[in-house]
Amino acid sequence: MRKIYLMPLLAALPVAVLAEPLTFDAALQRATTTAPSVQASAAGVDATRSASIAAGRLPDPTLSVGVDNFPVSGPPAFTLNGDSMTMARIGVEQGFPNPAKRRAQRGRAEAEIGVAEADLAVETQNIRLETALAWIDLYYAKRRLAQLDLLNDSLIDLQATISARLASGSARPSQALEPEQLRAAVADRRAELQADVAKARARLARLTGDPDADVLGDAPVLEVDGPALRAHVASLPRLQALDARVRTADADVTLAQADKRPDWRVGTSYGRRDPAYGDMVSVTVTVDLPFFGKRRQDPLIAARESDARRAGLTREAGERDILADLDADLADYALHLQRLKNARETLVPLAKRRAELDMASYGAGKLDLGSALLSTLALAEAEVDALSREADVARDAIRINYTYGEMRP
Repeated sequence: MRKIYLMPLLAALPVAVLAEPLTFDAALQRATTTAPSVQASAAGVDATRSASIAAGRLPDPTLSVGVDNFPVSGPPAFTLNGDSMTMARIGVEQGFPNPAKRRAQRGRAEAEIGVAEADLAVETQNIRLETALAWIDLYYAKRRLAQLDLLNDSLIDLQATISARLASGSARPSQALEPEQLRAAVADRRAELQADVAKARARLARLTGDPDADVLGDAPVLEVDGPALRAHVASLPRLQALDARVRTADADVTLAQADKRPDWRVGTSYGRRDPAYGDMVSVTVTVDLPFFGKRRQDPLIAARESDARRAGLTREAGERDILADLDADLADYALHLQRLKNARETLVPLAKRRAELDMASYGAGKLDLGSALLSTLALAEAEVDALSREADVARDAIRINYTYGEMRP
């Protein structure tokens, strides 16, 4: 009975462990370990490696069984022992592709492994980037929501002071409604931030497999080194994938060129005749004769060479695109960094000072409550906006480092 009672608790343990909040590094680790797309790419690598074992091997031998010189007319027609030439035959034939073709097949198999491994690296990098951005979005969405909750709490405290002033007769009855109106406006803004939290949590849950995904700890602080990133562009997984496809195209050219060299086959057969006659053994050698290369092999070679040029040009275009994207991302990072500096050093301090002065003026009876509350709301919005700008900087730093600086060989 004790075991029966404990079984539901034991079954719930994995879910409980899975539902724990994740630090930034733990989220990345879980996503790269459990993401179905990464596992699918890894399975593709295994499949390609397994298939490469057969590359360049000799083809399977061929077994042939038959009857030769079976009479169909004359006195011995339709008899197996009426003619001295009739015999039952069994033979084996083995093909031997030319060595250049076999080497080319092995080279292409190795190139395909490189493509599969590069695709796995690209997919892993993409999952890490998406997970990092989802974690950052949830982290800052919760911080913005907490900042707005502080404003709501301050309005509750202000409501108590209004009630006291109403009781003393120093405030108009209509002023009691102003904090409630502002709280309603804050509630609308809070609903927007709650939606941001829910969307960010949904993204993080999809990537980590945790249905109750949450963040734990502080956001990472990443430095952005533009010159260093540019110097290592060639080692990025996306370009490594294009390089692997260039090698595959080159291997296809070599394989097409190998078709101009003859393949050959060797066969032997044993013929069993009537006991009155002797048995027979035959040996054959067959050699391909690629005499019509200008119309058969040469056009295919030209096609594969064009494919190889296309792969090389695609790789060059890919590098240019990445460099251009890096420059654009660095420009966005510089812009967002400047906007964050402006918010921290100017906008938030000014909004805070104005709110303090307006509340002091309200306390001294020199300013109406509505104006003082608007200044308080402006301060909250400035602080929330500063967090949004900080999130933009963090997203830029993560996007740049995890796109142009992660997973180098």
